[in-house]
Amino acid sequence: MHVGYEAAFQHRSDHPDGEFIERELEFCVRAEDSGFDSVWLTEHHFSNYGLVPDPLQMLTYIGSRTRTIQLGTAVLVLPWHDPVRLTEQVILADHLSGGRLVLGLGRGLGQDEYEGLRVPMEQSRARFNEYAQILLHGLETGIVEGGPTVRQPRRELRPRPRGSFGGRVFSATVSPQSGPLMARLGLGAMYIIVKPLELMQLDHERYCDAWQEVHGQGSEPPQPLLSATVVVDEDEDRALELAAKYDRAAHAVAVDHYGMAKPEFGTVKGYEYYRVMRASTAGPAAGSAPATVVYGTPDQVLEKLADYKKRLDLQGVLAIFHGIPEEEGARSLDCFVRHCLPELQSWPARSSF
Repeated sequence: MHVGYEAAFQHRSDHPDGEFIERELEFCVRAEDSGFDSVWLTEHHFSNYGLVPDPLQMLTYIGSRTRTIQLGTAVLVLPWHDPVRLTEQVILADHLSGGRLVLGLGRGLGQDEYEGLRVPMEQSRARFNEYAQILLHGLETGIVEGGPTVRQPRRELRPRPRGSFGGRVFSATVSPQSGPLMARLGLGAMYIIVKPLELMQLDHERYCDAWQEVHGQGSEPPQPLLSATVVVDEDEDRALELAAKYDRAAHAVAVDHYGMAKPEFGTVKGYEYYRVMRASTAGPAAGSAPATVVYGTPDQVLEKLADYKKRLDLQGVLAIFHGIPEEEGARSLDCFVRHCLPELQSWPARSSF
């Protein structure tokens, strides 16, 4: 099974931005020697929730300092980009990295980001569908054209695509409506732990049903990826303590970044599902078991990830270690690398990239 290192660059320390970015980039570069199969970055703007406004630029830098590790976006927010320029940038990054790029796309949830980038949030779903079709066609053919609102004149891109992106384009899937839309576009599914596994399993079943409906009975989609925050320690009590502390801190940053405590959260057209995620700034109670973190001893973490793999038919896990103070976070990462990574990579899966 594929195992990636996902770095969210969530800046909650007192370090200057430049120092923080340099330190986090070193963790990304070292992920290759640690044995990870890939490194992933997430696009965010205007806050310390994530200091990666340009994942492709940063991944190109990481690619120049590594040899074989694959480079993923988890995710690029498609409605924030001109689809033609983005297609060019993706093709160029794939050339510069020797064909190591894997794309994760998303629709974005931050209203402050939409407003700051001057993109109407209520148009996000329509823009995602239109831009995705232009992007996917361009990545396969080297030609961009069409779109009901973009009305892109036909142009051949240079450089031309290095190779097919079939099987290496995924989309974040959170709401029940997202899976069928992604299946119709031919995108692989990327799941994020923000709700119970039972509901995620239902989402995956809808996605698979829609895939077969569009692409034919017997056709199988790429096995999905799971983005998971992981806290692992050889001491079970310490793992719970760290996970609970991280969960509260991460909750506070997310509430602030996404405006989840504001009355208007989840009221924008196309985002009604997210109304159920509206939350107070108080967050989880101290000492409560974190519902969105995979935590425990190495054996407990492996057992939990095995359940996700079985019920979602995963081909890969993208492990996130951000948000934990440096020494404790490094210890969790080291414990994962020594005790979990080799076992996870031994699990059978159908790799699509």
